[in-house]
Amino acid sequence: MGNLVAIVGRPNVGKSTLFNRLTQSRQAIVNEQAGTTRDRQYGKSEWVGKEFSVVDTGGWVVNSDDIFEEEIRKQVVLAIEEADVILFVVDVMNGVTDLDMDVANILRRSKTPVIVVANKTDNNMLQYNAAEFYSLGLGDPYCISAMSGSGTGELLDCILSKFRKEASEILDEDIPRFAVVGRPNVGKSSIVNAFIGEERNIVTEIAGTTRDSIYTRYNKFGFDFYLVDTAGIRKKNKVTEDLEYYSVIRSIRSIENADVCILMLDATRGIEGQDLNIFSLIQRNQKGLVVVVNKWDLVEVKTDAVMKGYEDAIRNRLAPFTDFPIIFTSALTKQRIFRVLETATEVYKARTTKISTARLNEEMLPLIEAYPPPSNKGKYIKIKYVTQLPNTRIPSFVFFANLPQYVKEPYKRFLENKIRERWNLSGTPINIFIRQK
Repeated sequence: MGNLVAIVGRPNVGKSTLFNRLTQSRQAIVNEQAGTTRDRQYGKSEWVGKEFSVVDTGGWVVNSDDIFEEEIRKQVVLAIEEADVILFVVDVMNGVTDLDMDVANILRRSKTPVIVVANKTDNNMLQYNAAEFYSLGLGDPYCISAMSGSGTGELLDCILSKFRKEASEILDEDIPRFAVVGRPNVGKSSIVNAFIGEERNIVTEIAGTTRDSIYTRYNKFGFDFYLVDTAGIRKKNKVTEDLEYYSVIRSIRSIENADVCILMLDATRGIEGQDLNIFSLIQRNQKGLVVVVNKWDLVEVKTDAVMKGYEDAIRNRLAPFTDFPIIFTSALTKQRIFRVLETATEVYKARTTKISTARLNEEMLPLIEAYPPPSNKGKYIKIKYVTQLPNTRIPSFVFFANLPQYVKEPYKRFLENKIRERWNLSGTPINIFIRQK
């Protein structure tokens, strides 16, 4: 299973700066004003060859008049429930505050490993100030400076040591894994039950009924794959958290462990912001994609023109990646559900497509000669050779050029589109690299 690290703490201690440092990005907005982070940020981090997901939560505030603060507090509690490791960020310049103690009181009751991160330790003298954080009762504080990166290497080593050992469940690596993902109440568990022909997973009107990722081996009707559904039982009185945050944080688990993601949409509601969040997670993790528009039985007019309008709207919202299959289904009536499985299998095969170097050069070089990369600073770029990299998770192609640094993203998209026109790579992302000849 993929590991998830949550960053929590009171406002303005540097959580977003640490998030950007761990994910090597500038995704989270950093500002002196407390409460800047209200939306959740998700990113990927890698250290000594191991990948994990990072979520940045808003600052913890209690007894505030700001309506956003209550929602932020709920998200912090949920992050504590869902994460494998929690980074509790404190400010070494300000010392222990009442808000720090409030967060610590909750973290001490959690079974999740907690690492106290004493941020803003910008010089050696400040390390002595970190001793007061032992009073939080959460173990040794790690002194870092998220701004400069000082101490983050030791912190990352500690994070990796806290991860749980992989489950002993033995899965055949040669069998594809399909994950059913989507926002609450789009029919994920219903369609899984329709696939396997039994009420294997709990289905209720309560969004958030489904809980932990499980693998179901599906081996009939000529199919053989693992179905990954975020499944399990939740008590009704427990389903009280921020459901958007819940659906994304749980989708991370399923997406990371899948080869192909079946993204469920609700035909009666169209594509919404939460669907885009989950789609971006699929893209970031470079997984295959099949879009399934469920509850098609509830749409009154089902002409080809209406279906085409739905397809165009979905592709426009998910652009620039538009080369993926879209299937209109009803889990209730089982309309076209086996088409979903056939298509997911085709997308998995597309991910493992191997194209010979001779064929690639035969098809692509004449195109490149007819439409070469735009010249840059009076220098002409020549691409002489192309090959597919072996043993990659998704199809990856290397184009060898005399001036690779001058080949820009629009031309890389041009090359990708031409490859897609000539070979069936629908539903799978591909990588385009330009290297020195």
